[in-house]
Amino acid sequence: MATVTADTPHLTLPAFLKHRATHKLLLLALAAAILVPLANSHWPGGAWPTALTVDLSGPLTRTSDWIIDNRDSHPLFLYFFGHISNAVVLSVRAVYLLLLAVGWAGTTALAALVAWRAAGVRLALGTAAAFLTCGLLGMWVPTMQTLALMVVAVLASVVVGALLGLAAGLSDRLDRALRPVLDTMQVLPAFAYLLPVVLVFGIGVPAAVLATVVYAAPPMARLTALGLRGADKEVLEAVDSLGATARQRLLTARVPLARKELLLGLNQTIMMALSMAVIASVIGAGGLGDRVYQALASVDVGAALAAGIPIVLLAVVLDRVTAAAGDGAEGPSRTGWAYALVAALAVAAAGRLMNRLDWPDAWVVQIAEPVNRAVDWMTAHLYSGVPVIGGTADWAAHFTTWVLDPLRDGLQWLPWWSVLLLVAALAWLIGTWRTALTAVLAMAAIGVLGVWEPSLDTLSQVLAAVAVTLVLGFAIGIAAARSDRFERALRPILDVFQTMPQFVYLIPVVALFGVGRAPAVAAAVVYALPAVVRITAQGLRQVDPAALESARSLGATSTQQLRQVQLPLARPALLLAVNQGVVLVLAVVIIGGLVGGGALGYDVVFGLAQGDLATGLVAGAAIVCLGLMLDRVTQPTERRAKKGA
Repeated sequence: MATVTADTPHLTLPAFLKHRATHKLLLLALAAAILVPLANSHWPGGAWPTALTVDLSGPLTRTSDWIIDNRDSHPLFLYFFGHISNAVVLSVRAVYLLLLAVGWAGTTALAALVAWRAAGVRLALGTAAAFLTCGLLGMWVPTMQTLALMVVAVLASVVVGALLGLAAGLSDRLDRALRPVLDTMQVLPAFAYLLPVVLVFGIGVPAAVLATVVYAAPPMARLTALGLRGADKEVLEAVDSLGATARQRLLTARVPLARKELLLGLNQTIMMALSMAVIASVIGAGGLGDRVYQALASVDVGAALAAGIPIVLLAVVLDRVTAAAGDGAEGPSRTGWAYALVAALAVAAAGRLMNRLDWPDAWVVQIAEPVNRAVDWMTAHLYSGVPVIGGTADWAAHFTTWVLDPLRDGLQWLPWWSVLLLVAALAWLIGTWRTALTAVLAMAAIGVLGVWEPSLDTLSQVLAAVAVTLVLGFAIGIAAARSDRFERALRPILDVFQTMPQFVYLIPVVALFGVGRAPAVAAAVVYALPAVVRITAQGLRQVDPAALESARSLGATSTQQLRQVQLPLARPALLLAVNQGVVLVLAVVIIGGLVGGGALGYDVVFGLAQGDLATGLVAGAAIVCLGLMLDRVTQPTERRAKKGA
């Protein structure tokens, strides 16, 4: 007898419940349902609980007092830090005196010679014009001070970075150990490096140089390791077959094959060192950065611009020369190089014999007064009262009232546990549970440090600046990806903007908007925009042409191709653009404390200016935690996998 069996119906889940992101959100919701009532029962209220705050002002004050009292007597300072400080001072002073001894004509000729050797006549003429412009603006001596500090800091950064990169390139264990450290160092704002070195070395050139080295060495280390690890396996096998030792294999194969990465590391180290050397004027570095800092403190836009232009010119020259060397551009022959060197030395000797070492005062062009008159005119005519569009001060006030204030108040109104949950959700959705845990711990550490509200104020400025940056950056990047002519016209502008140190961006925004949080946000937008535009355009241009051709063959319009093909396929690049935009915005929002940005940036500046290292160090630690959290929340999984984080 046959048995009839009915088919058991299969329960099918909705499609969205099968998604991995939904599973993560459900787990978070379950955790929140258990933990939030417990948190509310122990620590009621929305503000960060006082019971979970650790007051570090006392221990930090005692530590800083001990260091200050023992700098001149303790063996650690006398026989270690003291020798480092003296070596830095002597090195910077020696380079500075050498530059002054060569004279303005000799220095200009030697700089043009180096540029000619790297890339040819056009860059040599541009380099000479840039150095002469520094003299015409009356900034020759400050330029030489900055250049002397740069030479010492870059040499030390290259040595430290190359040694770390060599170790990471030859040892898998060291590579895994150094990678997260270098990752973290590269996402931290420059201001976070100032206070620890000030605590040990005090205000002055040694602290500025060492802060610059710590900030600028990671790209050299990373790119050195990348170049050594990326060496052609077949070439290495051929060298091994010839019986080469490990040292010979390194010097004759790996290092030459990594030449491009090494020179790129040098380029990045130089640019980051210049940026940090300018910012380090806050702790007594002197030079051009000090002129900008003093001018901004007195809202003297003309004087700030007179010092800012040489910084930009120096950045552009250094970037072009090192980039040309990395590209392997054709330079002069050995004979031409020898003749040019003799000519440059002859120019330097002639200037010394004629006692024309200093830039002539009669050749200085004073631009501060005309610029300040233009700023006064802008204040009278463009700040407010402009028909229809309103003035720049009105824009800044409206942006503060309509965007920054509500965003800050909204973040500070949120219960502390909801902020941690939001951070966990964003980090876990875009990464792994380890990423979420790191982000949550970093954000919780801010509350433990007792600077929860100032940190949320800084975060509100970062979020507002990132939103504006992404809207403009994606729009411009899409336009550049779809038009070769527009991309070619945009390229030199982006090149210049990407080489300018962070400090310089404060000058035009102060001239246009005055001081406050809105100018700090505007400077951050302008600084981060080039990177977002470049990454977006590159990501869209690298989309598989076959996918676009398939879409066109199905009759898709240009807009449909962009929305349904290019943007989805370029998602990793767009996420990377978001990550870089956030990191770069945070760096300038912190510096915005110098122009009224307030929050954590102000606390750091106050701590440096007043010698209140406890306040400054706590704010600096909060900046580190905020930078780490923002990087983890916005770092795409694909990039993290490549880093091995």
